[in-house]
Amino acid sequence: MSAPAFNLTPLDHQLLAMTDEEFVYHDWSELKDIIARNDLGALKRKPSDLRRYLAWSAETKSQYGSIMNYICQRRLQWPSPGPASGTEPAIQPPPVVKNPRPFADPEDYKILRNDWPYGLTPGIAHLVVWLRTPIPVQSGEGHLTEESRELINDFVQRTFVDRLAKQPGIADPASHVLWFKNWVGLQSVRALEHVHILVRDVPEEILFEWSGE
Repeated sequence: MSAPAFNLTPLDHQLLAMTDEEFVYHDWSELKDIIARNDLGALKRKPSDLRRYLAWSAETKSQYGSIMNYICQRRLQWPSPGPASGTEPAIQPPPVVKNPRPFADPEDYKILRNDWPYGLTPGIAHLVVWLRTPIPVQSGEGHLTEESRELINDFVQRTFVDRLAKQPGIADPASHVLWFKNWVGLQSVRALEHVHILVRDVPEEILFEWSGE
């Protein structure tokens, strides 16, 4: 199956030439290392998933005008700031946020499962926190400011780590949660703020509690 025309990276080309049997899945230790050194471009999807993702992206952009429009309309049920496609009704401007401080009001963010997660070993789940409010970043490549990093850390602690602390059998809840935010050049949905959450060995009922799915 040939991939649609995209701005593919050298890693993408390498993956598309591989079989799933040749692919090495990311384990928890490797994920911690990748995030610690901020080498987020090293995160990769299973070859068959990447092929399906590229085909889905092309079809979705054709139907909705952009991936952002699709996520807002179908996944989040939020108004989208993007233009409507020819087959979709006109999109209203986004509403005023409840609180301009990110994560301050639950109405301003939503946690969902990632429809197209990276190639992860069993037991690791990939969630995405979508926000109506922008998270301040440094100019240039868009890396997080220290204040923004602290803001996200606080949210992850109270939402994910503190919840796992109540779960029997999880002695060190912080060791079950990782997070990262792609800088601008790596974002597939640039106009809609989001943070990636990785959790390991978390029961399905808690994943549902967080995401509703």
